Amino acid sequence: MRTTEVFMTKKFELELENIASDKSISHRCAIFSLLSNKPSVVKNYLLGEDTLNTIKIAKQLGLQVEEITQNQMKFTPPKEKIQEPNDILDCGNAGTAIRLYAGLLCAQEGYFVLTGDKYLKVRPMKRVIEPLTNIGAKIYARKQDSLAPMTIIGQKLKGFDYQSPISSAQIKSAMILAALNTNQISKFKEPELSRDHTENILKGMGANIKNTTDGIEIFPLQHPLDPLNINIPSDPSSAFFFAIAAAIVPNSKVLLKNVLLNKTRIEAFKILEKMGAKIQYTITNKDYEDIGNIYVEQRPLQGVDVEENISWLIDEIPALSIAMAVAKGKSRIKNAQELRVKETDRIKAVITNLKKMGIECEEFEDGYSIEGGELKFGILDSYGDHRIAMSFAIAGLLNGSKIKDSECIDVSFPNFLEILQKITNIQNQ
Repeated sequence: MRTTEVFMTKKFELELENIASDKSISHRCAIFSLLSNKPSVVKNYLLGEDTLNTIKIAKQLGLQVEEITQNQMKFTPPKEKIQEPNDILDCGNAGTAIRLYAGLLCAQEGYFVLTGDKYLKVRPMKRVIEPLTNIGAKIYARKQDSLAPMTIIGQKLKGFDYQSPISSAQIKSAMILAALNTNQISKFKEPELSRDHTENILKGMGANIKNTTDGIEIFPLQHPLDPLNINIPSDPSSAFFFAIAAAIVPNSKVLLKNVLLNKTRIEAFKILEKMGAKIQYTITNKDYEDIGNIYVEQRPLQGVDVEENISWLIDEIPALSIAMAVAKGKSRIKNAQELRVKETDRIKAVITNLKKMGIECEEFEDGYSIEGGELKFGILDSYGDHRIAMSFAIAGLLNGSKIKDSECIDVSFPNFLEILQKITNIQNQ
């Protein structure tokens, strides 16, 4: 088990263009390539543990993967249809992979078993199994169909009209992928718009998906999708850690280059801006999504209440909490029950670690409050969650921190520590 110690730093100025590629889009590129009949070309695919597991599974389903150059891959789909694998499909720690593959495979002929590591096996799968079985999918899993491993008996499904009780990009994506292989138009609605990469990329590949005032309509595929030709931008969720670093270290500034600027992915930057940080956005190109640069400069921070668009910033809340811990006044997170069912219970993890660093905070069922103060040195637990580990590594920039079980960082941001070393000294044990 690796422990990472982060040492206190002083002001810094950075220009970063080697931030980890977008994890959400990387997952989708490998999975969606299976639905074309021509090779896709994907540049800057994220080479993290989660996304590499997604590729490994795609290969078991018939995808051929060829590395053209160091940062460019060619994904060649199976000639006729997705193949039935001769072994289980191991998603590792990737919640996105297991839920999206469940949606894809439940509507494909064949027998499939999806599993994962010890952390994924305790994450809730009923949230995706239940809506899929409600539309006719045959899925069986542990603990009354609530935990992985899950067994899928794939078959052609009928069109559906489904209203989700929660806003979740993973649930929506699973339902869209199932809907593409039905025999009728399907409709999907959620309480508020969740991240919409699946719709954007599939539309770009030729899928007939329409946004309506009552959700989205998904038309069955009449022919294979067009291949992808995409340069995956930097992940705003990964970039946000260094936005927080610049926002909390006095007189610091950072330019984050080639970042995905989809409005459902930069909400955390908007909150940080509301707290007082100076932030500027520049669109440089459009490739399925808006892409550009984000400039962040330190300014005094004020406490803030966050209770809207939670599904747009669910991954960034742990890092945002570090800014709240040094802001003047009290900050509150509400309506964020979803944090309890991520890689770990992120509400409990954030509160436990902040208290170890001397911050006054209070836990609620759907969030927490944080009284801004001074972050002190702390020996902290990652709980096997990459975003908890990276958030509290950034917290250590002010007075130091030691993060236990830090290997999980490699799941989504393999060069995080390499970039962090440009700001301060770190030591791995």
